[in-house]
Amino acid sequence: QVQLVESGGGSVQAGGSLRLSCAASGRTSSHYAMGWFRRAPGKEREFVAAISWSGGSTYYTDSKKGRFTISRDNAKNTVYLQMDSLKPEDTAVYYCAAGFIVTELDVEYEHWGQGTQVTVSS
Repeated sequence: QVQLVESGGGSVQAGGSLRLSCAASGRTSSHYAMGWFRRAPGKEREFVAAISWSGGSTYYTDSKKGRFTISRDNAKNTVYLQMDSLKPEDTAVYYCAAGFIVTELDVEYEHWGQGTQVTVSS
């Protein structure tokens, strides 16, 4: 079993930046790919970014590419999501997830964190 804990959320003005962290514990010896998803109020959960175990492969939705950067530090069992040029429409609860493939499909991820709130004001 893997436990995931997100942190780094908060309130920021439009144009600002935040860096989210996702710390993994438990069975971290498995080579998990990691993903970030978000759920905005009244909307379905959507994919943000994913990264392979080695960090050599990343995947973003087109709307996030260039503003968001996913990275990981396996020595610290931590995955990061750097978010720049934030917009009010980025307001959501952000979740990290662990799975075995780099994909935008949430059903492919086996473990999920509890989420961290990001609020972007105009």
